Amino acid sequence: MNNQQAFKSTNNTDGDLLPEYEFNYSKAKPNRFASQEKKAPVTVTLDSDVAEVFQTSEAVNNALRALLSAIPKPKR
Repeated sequence: MNNQQAFKSTNNTDGDLLPEYEFNYSKAKPNRFASQEKKAPVTVTLDSDVAEVFQTSEAVNNALRALLSAIPKPKR
């Protein structure tokens, strides 16, 4: 790897990050593994009175899908 830029020495005794970094984004590539990742399920916390009625995630999903089918779709 050939780096043409000279490193500027600073008196950074704290070990903190430098105030500014210059990255060369022209050489960036898309993540080829991103499409292989599975989407994680979304976690929702139900109030106790709702949780008494819907005891499984399947029951909650079925009720929400029924509500979604009753909502009119906007015309584009």
